[in-house]
Amino acid sequence: MRSILVQAGRDKGMTARLDTAMDLARLHKSHITLAIDTPINQFVSVDPYGGTFVAREALDAAIAADDALADAFAGRLAADDVPFDVVQFETQPLEAMISAARLADLAIVSRDCGYAGDFAVEARCPVLVLQPHQALPLPLGKACIAWDGSDQAAIALRGCVPLLDECPDVHVLTVITEAPQGFPPADALRYLARHGIKAELHELAKGPSIEETLAAEVARLGASVLVMGAFGHSRLREFVFGGVSRYFLEDKVGPALLMAH
Repeated sequence: MRSILVQAGRDKGMTARLDTAMDLARLHKSHITLAIDTPINQFVSVDPYGGTFVAREALDAAIAADDALADAFAGRLAADDVPFDVVQFETQPLEAMISAARLADLAIVSRDCGYAGDFAVEARCPVLVLQPHQALPLPLGKACIAWDGSDQAAIALRGCVPLLDECPDVHVLTVITEAPQGFPPADALRYLARHGIKAELHELAKGPSIEETLAAEVARLGASVLVMGAFGHSRLREFVFGGVSRYFLEDKVGPALLMAH
């Protein structure tokens, strides 16, 4: 985990994202990239006759504000012990983050950014989704992994290994359903063991729903992060597991999520 991408902005979740990134960077000797984005099309309007107008003064002011924000971040991080850079975009936020994540090992966003789920599906790296006011405590004390035997769950499992490196209490959660599973949970335990991570398996009887069953167990265990696969809405497996992704993304009190597709 040598390259960490952070959604950067003036929003209430920025402190939690940056603090988490800094702690991870110190643990893994990582480089941090802060991505600032101001979509240029929000300053463009079209009249009823097809003419296009640019609110030039507002656009210039927004770009100047982004430049000032980049300078402020640079000023804060320059005196620290973590290497960093700041990149700026003028595209839509999701498009900007996907582009910036191409060579990232981990991306960090807040739950309320509006695109966390889509980003986790489209990005080619694991995505750490934080509650706006809650940095991830590191090193981790307790973590849960949602396992349904899918390729996405396996990808998320692989992506979480650096994060679980020093975590002493790891739990693999699988909900027993009639749906056929792919990789058995024992494969997940063996994979983790090869990386020196000891995990406990919990096979859970399904309650009202898969997501509520998982949420209850995560809360009982007191985990600070839940690792899970990310599923697109158009996929067949959305019926089985995609609702779980939505449930936890909309949960305002649940743990941080590490999602991958």
